[in-house]
Amino acid sequence: MSTFNANIVSDSIGRAWLAIARLILEQGRSGHYDGLSIREVLLASVRIEHPCSNDPLIAHYADPERLAWMHANFTDHARVAALGDADSYATRLYDYARSGRNQLAWVTRRLREDPTCRSATITTFQPLTDTTYVPCVSLLDFYLEDDQLNLVASCHSIDFGAKGYGNLVELAFLAECVAKELHVGVGALTMVIKSAHVYDTDTNYLEHVLDNAPQTGQ
Repeated sequence: MSTFNANIVSDSIGRAWLAIARLILEQGRSGHYDGLSIREVLLASVRIEHPCSNDPLIAHYADPERLAWMHANFTDHARVAALGDADSYATRLYDYARSGRNQLAWVTRRLREDPTCRSATITTFQPLTDTTYVPCVSLLDFYLEDDQLNLVASCHSIDFGAKGYGNLVELAFLAECVAKELHVGVGALTMVIKSAHVYDTDTNYLEHVLDNAPQTGQ
């Protein structure tokens, strides 16, 4: 059976990545995603108490080309060829549906006007045009607590072999940017993931990373 309700709690995004990757490889169930073989853990959550986009473990062990690809996805408004020319996350966040709507600016204003707000929530999903591609990170929910900005990201699926660490870096950076605008600290980053998986083609790479990375626990 699949592993259900797996919860990872860590102090950094690098340690969180290693912990969820290890869990997937050791306890995940064999399956398929878009016709490719994977190991999968269903209904996982990953909470990072002190996220930082400049994480030494990720900088050392993550694939730099894949990090660069994800960074471009979050910063470049060009369509993403590898995703069937779908809109990038940058477009979805800063020019939603190419309407000129900057969602991060809206979140900042909403929390500045009401620090107790619990609906500073935005989506990357553009249902009128996302007919063949649904963004993996679909919902971003920001809230303030004790003068710290927290972020909860809801994801339908995250590939922790090739892209998950990049998602963590970019989400941490988004939280840092909003926190800076609000003049508050950065709180926890939480990812809630329906399908946390690793493609079989990335298994050897991840096993090498896990064998060589420091055994820091969660």
